[in-house]
Amino acid sequence: MGGADGEQRTHGTAGPGGPTTPDGTTAPVGPGGPAAPGDAPVTASGSEPPPAAPAAPTTSEPPPPPALTTPRGRRPVVAALMLGMALAAIDGTIVSTAVPQIVGDLGGFAVFSWLFSGYLLAVTVTLPVYGKLSDTFGRKPVLIAGIVLFLVGSLLCALAWNMGALIAFRIVQGLGGGALQGTVQTIAADLYPLKERPRIQAKLSTVWATSAVAGPVVGGLLAGYADWRWIFLINLPVGAIALWLVVRHLHEPARPRACRQTAVVARRAAVRRPVRAIARRRDGLVAELPGHFGNAASVRAGRRTAGGSLTTGPRPKTRPCIDWAGALAVFATGTLLLTALVQGGVAWPWLSAPSLGLFAASAALAALTVVIERRAAEPIIPGWVWRRRTIASVNLALGAMGLLMVAPTVFLPTYAQSVLGLGPIAAGFVLSVMTLSWPVSAALSDRVYNRIGFRLTAIIGMSAALLVLLAFPLLPYPGEPWQPALIMLLLGAALGLFQLPLIVGVQSTVGWAERGTTTASVLFCRQVGQSVGAAVFGAVANGVLAARLLDAPAPGLPGDLDAVARTLEDPGALSAAATDHLRRAVDAAVDHVYIGAAGAAALALLALVVLAPRRFPVITEPEDRRP
Repeated sequence: MGGADGEQRTHGTAGPGGPTTPDGTTAPVGPGGPAAPGDAPVTASGSEPPPAAPAAPTTSEPPPPPALTTPRGRRPVVAALMLGMALAAIDGTIVSTAVPQIVGDLGGFAVFSWLFSGYLLAVTVTLPVYGKLSDTFGRKPVLIAGIVLFLVGSLLCALAWNMGALIAFRIVQGLGGGALQGTVQTIAADLYPLKERPRIQAKLSTVWATSAVAGPVVGGLLAGYADWRWIFLINLPVGAIALWLVVRHLHEPARPRACRQTAVVARRAAVRRPVRAIARRRDGLVAELPGHFGNAASVRAGRRTAGGSLTTGPRPKTRPCIDWAGALAVFATGTLLLTALVQGGVAWPWLSAPSLGLFAASAALAALTVVIERRAAEPIIPGWVWRRRTIASVNLALGAMGLLMVAPTVFLPTYAQSVLGLGPIAAGFVLSVMTLSWPVSAALSDRVYNRIGFRLTAIIGMSAALLVLLAFPLLPYPGEPWQPALIMLLLGAALGLFQLPLIVGVQSTVGWAERGTTTASVLFCRQVGQSVGAAVFGAVANGVLAARLLDAPAPGLPGDLDAVARTLEDPGALSAAATDHLRRAVDAAVDHVYIGAAGAAALALLALVVLAPRRFPVITEPEDRRP
């Protein structure tokens, strides 16, 4: 059924034949009340159920009651979400300008890059784990645990006595940052109905962008005028306020989930052919399978009530099931893969033994993770994340967006300083104009996707981003600062029209019990895309730079992008011809990076055009079920 937003809607309300499930099927209602999704109808006599009430197979549970209730309104909770988002965003960049002071105090220059890599690794690999935990235990305990872990890590970072300790504590901080980043987005979707989600997501995008851009400035000010340890101590009062707001104002009902340890056994035992009614009576228990293909969720035991009737489904207050083996496998696989991507070409050559060994170990652990997750009753990364076309296409599209975002965030500041001759602050302003148009475009995107749908809106946004990225290599050399600033302004508007409709759309296709996992998978793919982009585009830039420096007018010039940028900070030691040659080489390298980013945009478009359904199967919930 088409809705106002042009998407296929599935309502979670009761239909004529019983409660409707998220996939549009109607669950049967028996004498004992509505049957749990995937459960077999059970009769007292064990006879075959009448044909008029067949069991309808379901693929997901009906959306539960409102996930979050805020008796005093949503504003305190939204304030806590924004503070949490600001903490996670600013700590990814705040250390960058304080590195000289930190290295001067603690030493460890050879490994200081792990201050950034360790935090990024911890945030990325924990996203799927926290997503599943929030679906199992609820959002509030996961968010509280994340804030506490982040604050403990911040305090330990401020007390670090050497570089090794600081890196280890940054990893602890990243473990909390992963919970903040994923759970905040999920709670925002839980709090607001579909038509109001663009507003809250635009606010969170604004907070994220502003915090990420302000991070280096704040870090430089604190390191220059106070002490670098205040970079971490400043998190404590902000995090404490966010923690108090969450504890005081965020309320959600407990939702224990059954730990179905027999799911694997049932799945193996299920035959791939229609099964007639099978009844077994033993000690007053009757279990019955309807005539449909074997489903692990439908192998449940009935139990008698006081009146002699039978009820089905898991017993109340059962122990939640946690796939600890899967969580450890996902964590190990992500750690090795991202370490190989982040350190390859930096700490060691790409074709060296450490690099090849890490990639081989990552592949082996990935295969082991698949085996573990397929056998788990409640896997950390369920198979439906990739089997459902909507979620799979959004994962791939946002992974490609993370890939292309490396071009402006990593290489544009180098271009502004090395080619245009701007200082660090002015170069930061060239990049920051993207944060002006992105939230505005995201906030207004609902006016577009309500008319033409999520998929087509995202396609328009990424098509515009593709054209903008291809325009960057056409800028004149050396050019004026307003020219790349205009490019960034247009790119922010295009990506705001792309990202937010996909996030809102994919969150609206799942119920409460799957929203945390879905959101985490999207953010995880985006983070992995950024790591892959940094590795790939770094290799591209250094390759172009090395080729251009083969015919350098002066011998002894640096051969990688970072060294060239440092040399151009003090060009007085070079001749005018050598300086101009280096600037042109950097210009060519960044141009090739933007062409590669345009290729990533084309991949995102391909994922949406080929894989994404024309209409997202949106689940709408009645307004009276919202706080």
